[in-house]
Amino acid sequence: MYQIQILKSKVHRATITEANVDYVGSLTMDEDLMDAANMIEHEKIQVVNVNNGERIETYLIKGKRGSGVICLNGPAARKGVVGDIVIIISYALMDFEEAKTWHPTVIFPNEKNLLA
Repeated sequence: MYQIQILKSKVHRATITEANVDYVGSLTMDEDLMDAANMIEHEKIQVVNVNNGERIETYLIKGKRGSGVICLNGPAARKGVVGDIVIIISYALMDFEEAKTWHPTVIFPNEKNLLA
């Protein structure tokens, strides 16, 4: 049997709170959001910017719990500005048959990037 990539986790419509071009790279995310979305530090992610259509791949860094931080770092900071709405996605590799019954974790933070 073969394996496919399938949606594992999604943070739907978070708001960029910071952009730091001088940082090494990555996306910093509130650790509460990471836990709720079943994401871990250094996990590869895709960031889709709803405002400008940019799509980038990078990795996660833990941000302060309860802060609501969503910060584009390094070159990623050129792909969005504070206030832009983004969708943050991670994928998993799994057997095709297992993927048929898989249910991803999807969270919907509020306008302050906090969970209700």
